[in-house]
Amino acid sequence: MANNEISRFTNVLLHIIFIILSLACLLPIVLVFMISITDYDYIVRSGYQFIPEKLSLEAYAYIFKDYSVVLRAYGISIFVTITGTLASVFLSSLYAYPISRADFRYRGVFAFLIFFTMLFGGGLVPWYMVYTQVLDLKNSIWALVVPMLLSPFNVLIMKTYFQMSVPPALIEASTIDGAGELRTFFRIVFPLSLPVFATIGLFNTLHYWNDWFNSMIFITDTDLYSLQYLMYKMISQADYLSRNGALIQGSATELAKLPGETIRMAMALIGIGPIVLAYPFFQRYFIKGLTLGSIKG
Repeated sequence: MANNEISRFTNVLLHIIFIILSLACLLPIVLVFMISITDYDYIVRSGYQFIPEKLSLEAYAYIFKDYSVVLRAYGISIFVTITGTLASVFLSSLYAYPISRADFRYRGVFAFLIFFTMLFGGGLVPWYMVYTQVLDLKNSIWALVVPMLLSPFNVLIMKTYFQMSVPPALIEASTIDGAGELRTFFRIVFPLSLPVFATIGLFNTLHYWNDWFNSMIFITDTDLYSLQYLMYKMISQADYLSRNGALIQGSATELAKLPGETIRMAMALIGIGPIVLAYPFFQRYFIKGLTLGSIKG
């Protein structure tokens, strides 16, 4: 057996461990799906089960009762996620690349500024006033994009990756051959740094897709609700109606039948959406980029 080979027993053991870990990730999603299509009265009587005896699509019927609202929220979330991710990765790389270069005169100043903002913030009130009164972004779709454009953590990961993966001699050779800074960045640095671009892209995609706080703070126009905030509102309304049905004249019987638990599970599945489908395309870059970028310098 060669030094880099593992024994048959160890190989079988590793397979069993990873199968268990995979099931631990997949089974909760399967259970959530089965709950979402289970009759609510059956859940109250028998609890959660992987194979329900009585199926019902009442939760999905409630959510898609006004399907245009859900589809519009989906569109808002997809637009914000794609636009925000592309813009954020681009800006982060433009900030990280200069401060990764030893020959950049002001690298210390700009590195300090980005590091300082990671440790100290101005607070929620000044932050809100800047976006609503200075930038006038309230009730604008850009209010969901701009606040998350530049993350100090992402900039530091990219900076470390550039320092470790792009040899200074290569940049020097490019300069001697007559290439400018932009040409060097896009033609040499970018192709060598695809793992970290994919990693930061995945971070930003998840961040934008799961964000509901900015919608709650900046958006009052229902046409601009993101999917996550719309789900939050629908769950809150369903809980309120279920608990206070007796106070609403003539509606107590119908409200008592509202399938609150199955609605939550159905919304969880809808919220996962295309983000699960995007992950396999980033996965092969993700581990390498995260490992190299995790070493701070």
